Amino acid sequence: MPNKTNAESAAPPASAGAPAAAQPPESFEQAMAELAQLVTQMESGQLPLEASVAAYARGSELVRYCAAQLEKVESQVKVLEGEMLKPFSTDGEDDV
Repeated sequence: MPNKTNAESAAPPASAGAPAAAQPPESFEQAMAELAQLVTQMESGQLPLEASVAAYARGSELVRYCAAQLEKVESQVKVLEGEMLKPFSTDGEDDV
C-alpha cells in the first residue's frame, strides 16, 4: 500500500479544479463564475500557500480572458454602430 504524505492527501481539495485550470474557459460567463469561486476560496483564508499562488495565477488568466472577450464585443458593437459611438452624457447639456 503506498503511503501518502500530508501534502499529497491535502492536494485533491485544494487542486480540485487543476485539470480545468490549464484549459481556457468555454465562455465569458464561465470565466466570471470560476473567477468568483476563486475569489471566495482565497478570501476564506483556508487555502495553503501553494494553492493560493495557483489560484492567483488562474485568476489572472481569467481576468485577461474576460478583458479580451470584452474588447472583442466592444469592437463588434463599434462595427454594428458604424464607429459612431459617443460618450454617455449624464448632465443632459449635449441635448440642447
